[in-house]
Amino acid sequence: MQINGINGAQSVNPTNQVESAKATQATSITNPTDQVEISVEAEMNSPTVEMIEQLQVQDLPEIRTDRVAQIREAIESGTYETEEKLDIAIDRLLDEIG
Repeated sequence: MQINGINGAQSVNPTNQVESAKATQATSITNPTDQVEISVEAEMNSPTVEMIEQLQVQDLPEIRTDRVAQIREAIESGTYETEEKLDIAIDRLLDEIG
């Protein structure tokens, strides 16, 4: 078969084109690939992992080792969880959520 166009007559083999298109489609289905492109502007404005870690460390409160030891001891002795403490914890949680 021939198609006459701007460049003159061109031979076309429709069977090969269909088979080629099917092969390309099958390859893209069986071997999908994802690509991500980050613009230079985005890279320049993005914080680095080190910057994020520094910010997170700065936001942490100081650890009160004496209080941690007290609570650990109370938990081990079975005196930490009382009805009153659970009520206070639930009230605080509800205040935060709500």
